[in-house]
Amino acid sequence: MAMLGLLACTPDPEGRIGGDGVAIDGVPVTPPMGWNSWNTFGCNITEQIVREQADALVVTGLRDAGYRYVVVDDCWAAPERADDGSLQADPRRFPSGMAALGQYLHDRGLKFGLYAGADDKTCTQFLGTYPGATGSRGHEGRDAQTFADWQVDYLKYDWCSSNADHDDQVSAFTAMRDAIRDTGRPMVYSINPNSGVAESVPGAEFDWGGVATMTRVTNDITPVWSTNADDSGAQGVIDIVDAVAPLASRVGPSAFNDPDMLVVGVDGNPGLTLAQQRTQMSMWAMMAAPLIAGNDLTRMSTQTLDLLGNRAVIVIDQDDRVSAGAPVDDDAEIWARAIGDKGLVVSLTNRADHPRAMSVSLGSLGLVGDATVSAVDAWTGRQYQAANGELTVDVAVNDTVLLQIA
Repeated sequence: MAMLGLLACTPDPEGRIGGDGVAIDGVPVTPPMGWNSWNTFGCNITEQIVREQADALVVTGLRDAGYRYVVVDDCWAAPERADDGSLQADPRRFPSGMAALGQYLHDRGLKFGLYAGADDKTCTQFLGTYPGATGSRGHEGRDAQTFADWQVDYLKYDWCSSNADHDDQVSAFTAMRDAIRDTGRPMVYSINPNSGVAESVPGAEFDWGGVATMTRVTNDITPVWSTNADDSGAQGVIDIVDAVAPLASRVGPSAFNDPDMLVVGVDGNPGLTLAQQRTQMSMWAMMAAPLIAGNDLTRMSTQTLDLLGNRAVIVIDQDDRVSAGAPVDDDAEIWARAIGDKGLVVSLTNRADHPRAMSVSLGSLGLVGDATVSAVDAWTGRQYQAANGELTVDVAVNDTVLLQIA
């Protein structure tokens, strides 16, 4: 079997903001994995809930599978800064304070993530659903040092403004990047330039890889297959797959496209089928995307745990080559991703409303040597042998078969 120059991607015509180097030194080379509070708990988050979710990561084995970052999203902070201008925890919901919460996580082999606003308000403050104006714009140095003092390992930094001026965004996100660098503490720097910006997705329009570790390139995900909305509205799983497809060339060590959180196991109306949830896990792995769960880990089903904890899928996502996949021959249902020194993963997603056999030609994958080409499905362990120059599999409705070719 030989591979013939697979997946050449066109560089982003805008170039990389902030240069070609790594945004923050010392952060993981492969995509972050963990849990975020927002999708399930929103502004009802408390210190006790975070501790319970952290304990669940440990007990279920998800920590050992790689889910290490516990990210406290919006609404953790008091509506007012302290007398010295520092951010402070809401004393009612986080009575022990954020440093103590970080220590609790670190004592359990986990990492501490926190949310902040890149403008003068956080998202809930911008929307008027949470009091105060405690965004970090103009406070970058003080806030970054506060996060470092609290031993924060991951900062989610959200734009949340109707102002879509590109220069303003670059200035704000670069200022916090520089402030994090000045602390000397490695923090995964996760930015969302899209929040509150109507009819625009700046995270996708520009390559922010020199500014941030991970960049949201879509709007918010919702636990459905498709919303049939444009890019500026909430998006379903397959909408996001299509939105991220052209951006593979931006991904590399310590620089990731962020297609938003996993909605596996998240309650929704109408929600996602098991097959559709398997497709999300598969395609996030094909994108080399961060795997950030958002479900209630304390009451998830065995089915949800099996999806999140599938080691074969996680190995693909965490491959050290850090090369994102892309559609094969412009076919949105068939993607390929190079892994390891010579390996290859192919995903086949059935978007039809009926089960069907799907095939991919070896030639389209840059492979020759029909008799020697075989593949193993990461979900079932089933092995497939190429025949007549093709790999053919049966795929259920909205499901994905994830084939690893050695």
